[in-house]
Amino acid sequence: MIIKSAKFVISNTDLKKCPTPNKHEYAFIGRSNVGKSSLINMITNRKKLAKTSATPGKTQLINHFIINNEWYLVDLPGYGYAKVSKEKRNKWQGFITDYLLKRENLFLTFVLIDSRLEPQKIDLEFMEWLGVNQIAFCIIFTKADKLTSSKLESNIENYKTELLKTWEELPVYFISSAETGLGKDNILNYIEETNKLLIE
Repeated sequence: MIIKSAKFVISNTDLKKCPTPNKHEYAFIGRSNVGKSSLINMITNRKKLAKTSATPGKTQLINHFIINNEWYLVDLPGYGYAKVSKEKRNKWQGFITDYLLKRENLFLTFVLIDSRLEPQKIDLEFMEWLGVNQIAFCIIFTKADKLTSSKLESNIENYKTELLKTWEELPVYFISSAETGLGKDNILNYIEETNKLLIE
């Protein structure tokens, strides 16, 4: 897939204010500081489409972007260690849950995982919740350029081991780096092929 256009549409915390659900939608979510905004900018080839920050928790709204006038990319707030109040975290959780459970044109959620870390309880619990609620998802391992290939392979194998304790089979996963562009073509091609299947 070649990204010809990527435009911001709307930010909000209310499912009812999201764009008319007439296009396929792909959401991106992950623990705070996982590199989500950088990844979105990398795959869309736009340096400032999603706001990046050294401070975790920069994304605080449901952000819709229309890609090639064909499908929506949705940037969701991160979960985990953002330095925000408990009240605000609970608010985020409320509208993110509402979106994931009720957005009728949401076809796939990409869960971003920091490839440098051992399996994190919060990530495993979130993916388990997606599974229980029958929300389709893929995994994107981020920051693959930050560790050796052998350590990367070891960390991913650890995740596979943990997931297979409760899953019959592993979800599709991608390895990425916002710095080197690794994974860009694979992720976009997967979205393109999925869109074709949905149209058929």
